[in-house]
Amino acid sequence: MTMTTLMQTDLDLLSQRVEKATAVIQQLKEERAAMERERDSTRSRLQDVEQKVQGHDVPAMIAELNQLRKEQREWQAERREVASRVEILLKKLEGLDA
Repeated sequence: MTMTTLMQTDLDLLSQRVEKATAVIQQLKEERAAMERERDSTRSRLQDVEQKVQGHDVPAMIAELNQLRKEQREWQAERREVASRVEILLKKLEGLDA
């Protein structure tokens, strides 16, 4: 190989590396912009939630939620009991009709 051919090959390799590096840098810039948009969106949502919760006693809200869940379980149990009683009464009525 001549010196000119060798230099041209080296320049071609360098050019390819520069193009790859440029593509990687562009991709990283795009990813950074996307992450910044996501961060800003998350920050905005967090501020909205903080405003909604502001002035509320969070432990009290949690206690109330737990109480409501307990009541829900009790009502479900009562509902099952009533359904069972209705079913028993229906069977008794069917027995009378027969």
